Amino acid sequence: MYGEGLYCAGEDLLGRCARGKDSLERLTSVVAWSISTTRPPIFGFAPYNPVLGETHHVSAGSGGLNVLLEQVSHRPPVSALHATNAAGDVRLVWCQSPVPKFHGASIEAAVRGRRELRLPRHGERYEVDCPNLLIRLLPAPSVEWSGDVRVVCAESGLEAQLSYCRSRSFLGFGGDARCVRGRVFRSASRDETIYEIDGFWDRTVSLKDVSTGEVSVLYDAQRAISKLTTPVVQDHKGLAPSESAVVWGEVSDALLKKDWEKARQAKRRVEDEARKLAKERNEKGEVWTPKHFSLSQNKNGEWECWPLEESVPPAPIVVPS
Repeated sequence: MYGEGLYCAGEDLLGRCARGKDSLERLTSVVAWSISTTRPPIFGFAPYNPVLGETHHVSAGSGGLNVLLEQVSHRPPVSALHATNAAGDVRLVWCQSPVPKFHGASIEAAVRGRRELRLPRHGERYEVDCPNLLIRLLPAPSVEWSGDVRVVCAESGLEAQLSYCRSRSFLGFGGDARCVRGRVFRSASRDETIYEIDGFWDRTVSLKDVSTGEVSVLYDAQRAISKLTTPVVQDHKGLAPSESAVVWGEVSDALLKKDWEKARQAKRRVEDEARKLAKERNEKGEVWTPKHFSLSQNKNGEWECWPLEESVPPAPIVVPS
């Protein structure tokens, strides 16, 4: 889901980060892009549990964004993403590992890993956290994002803090679960707020200049996720055997035809093949290594991935602009 959230967009929010006229505008653009990745998750039939080594390679947008993902670990599940654009002014590396916690009537998935966005022409690097995914089972099924997020740029000394939370309502009951609030400040003077952030991540988020009181739209979800187009395969010969569209092709076709039994059987074949390959490697004493990323753990035990190539080439799957 997080890969699609990057390349399926009505606006080039990632490219806008590099076009900011100054460091403050660039940081707020990174914040807007970060919010855009927290879309309402859509759940129904969800058979796509990535197998080890599965990849997804897509190109999108007029800015020539090229995105490559690889499932670099199965147990624990770790996904890696690398994205660059044709202009060479954006480079994103994203390593993600969900850690679920069960709380009776809900499941909270802490999304661990590192998100680093580099803007080479400005010499800036942004570290971006990810909120947790909260799935409520009772009284009615619902999905929310929760927790705190930091966006930090050491080079400019600017920082943003966001909180995904439930808004307050009359007498403290109810409230909207899709609220996001926060502020922008300089790391050296944390008590001096430059901007206040307030809104709802599935609608509109505003940015208020504390010094002038001026309010502007930081993020508009409708614009960001409207007019989306379906990715198409432009080069069938260029598809890797590990490509998600190939691995899960039979499952997708069956689901589109609402043939649930055929989808279950196709899913079982994919998973059985993955288990067979794992067993063969184990019997031969082979250690599987990612094709596109290096993988390691830091001193805190969190996974870190780094791409083996400087840029991502154009993909055989394209999102029409």
